[in-house]
Amino acid sequence: MFSHVMLGADDIDTAKKFYDATLGVLGAREGSIDPKGRLIYIHNGGAFLVTKPIDGQPASCGNGSTIGFVMESPEQAKAWHDAGVAAGGTSIEDEPGERPGSGMYLAYLRDPSGNKLCALHRLG
Repeated sequence: MFSHVMLGADDIDTAKKFYDATLGVLGAREGSIDPKGRLIYIHNGGAFLVTKPIDGQPASCGNGSTIGFVMESPEQAKAWHDAGVAAGGTSIEDEPGERPGSGMYLAYLRDPSGNKLCALHRLG
């Protein structure tokens, strides 16, 4: 259904440090910056981009928006979370772990621009 996901950031260098760390845990190569200044990751057939807003206004996170990343294991989700915190992200919501009765292991972060991200592994 989706061709790509693009998020806004005012500081592309800070975003690159964060996303190189978190997406690297998933096996993605280091992001590249195109001639328009957009940070680009291509992995497993998907494209994830980070850019300064084209309208020239400051970047802002979407209230109620979350970008979810599929994880292969609870350990990978925890490593993703830890890499994100070490690279300038903020741990939010509950600590990484299984959500009772949900059949899911979840970890949540805000990136340095405030975008809400989730690592999700379906258990069993």
